[in-house]
Amino acid sequence: MSEEIVPFRIAATDDELADLRRRLQATRWPDREVVTDWTQGIPLAYTQDVCRYWADEYDWRAREARLNEFDQYRTTIDGLGIHFLHLRSPHAEALPLVMTHGWPGSIVEFHKVIGPLIDPPAHGGDAADAFHVVCPSLPGYGFSDKPTASGWGVEKIADTWATLMARLGYERYVAQGGDWGSMVTTLIGIQDPGHCAGIHVNMPVVGPDPETMNDLTELEQSALAGFQHYNDWDSGYSKQQSTRPQTLGYGLVDSPAGQAAWILEKFWSWTDCNGHPENVLTRDELLDNVMLYWLPGAGASSARLYWESFGKPNLDAVSVPSGCSIFPKEIMRTSRRWAEKRFTNLVYWNELDRGGHFAAFEQPEVFVGEVRACFRNMR
Repeated sequence: MSEEIVPFRIAATDDELADLRRRLQATRWPDREVVTDWTQGIPLAYTQDVCRYWADEYDWRAREARLNEFDQYRTTIDGLGIHFLHLRSPHAEALPLVMTHGWPGSIVEFHKVIGPLIDPPAHGGDAADAFHVVCPSLPGYGFSDKPTASGWGVEKIADTWATLMARLGYERYVAQGGDWGSMVTTLIGIQDPGHCAGIHVNMPVVGPDPETMNDLTELEQSALAGFQHYNDWDSGYSKQQSTRPQTLGYGLVDSPAGQAAWILEKFWSWTDCNGHPENVLTRDELLDNVMLYWLPGAGASSARLYWESFGKPNLDAVSVPSGCSIFPKEIMRTSRRWAEKRFTNLVYWNELDRGGHFAAFEQPEVFVGEVRACFRNMR
């Protein structure tokens, strides 16, 4: 099978953009919520305002050009076309780094951090912290192909990323991720320790340690409360996507308003935004990310990763050097002593005072500092 790496550019057709505008303008809206906040979901007035802006003011061609400033490629691995960004550093000693997004994110999350990571001196940093950066789109997401058979869970994706890094000529590399990217990154550390020199995650997947229940720290008490809130009020999407993703997909792929609402509610819930997602991200940034679901019709295919892997996580011990950054508004947080039960070679740990689930997107400077500090110990 061909191992060719082919340059790629995002290029929506005029017909696709006209169809999007038509669908937005023809949206059949539900009645408004009967509360004055977001507790029943994303408010009607805000959703209508975003969709009006999306149809009438959002300039996709300008945003597309910005996205295409990053070198992009596609290659086929195990029969599936994988889309990825690949930016080589100008600094000879740069460390190869593969970064993985999650749901409902995309490679858009990393656009503000790539420059500082590949060329630190151009952004006030030290050349010794430089990286060659690879950002793949998960299978079924963005401009990667949609799997046509089951089996593309996080373990297979981790193996695929290891193959990708080898194909790019990187015999030794490090890995980073949050959300699904955290699970993929952790599995890379477990499954490819001969080449992966270390990992960094900003949502370590670790269960509470039963032995600590009678002596909980403030962070651990807060983390348990967060688990409970997620279970009670914030996890309906995951139940649907992990059990009946196809049923959900009809609405998401047919209705741009539906796709936007499904995603934007999570940016309200999971960012450190003081009650409104546009307090931390611009409307254009939010819509850039939605477009990477809308244009390829990824509503169902992205949700299928939950069907493949949610609810049955691999919690094996991780022995490669590991680092964790804990952001205060993360969905699921953990303490160092809980994390050390799984990450047996934990060489970097930091608890931040601002930021949420989409760390690179929300707090790019803080995120870059965390990645640099973590991997300084692994070069």
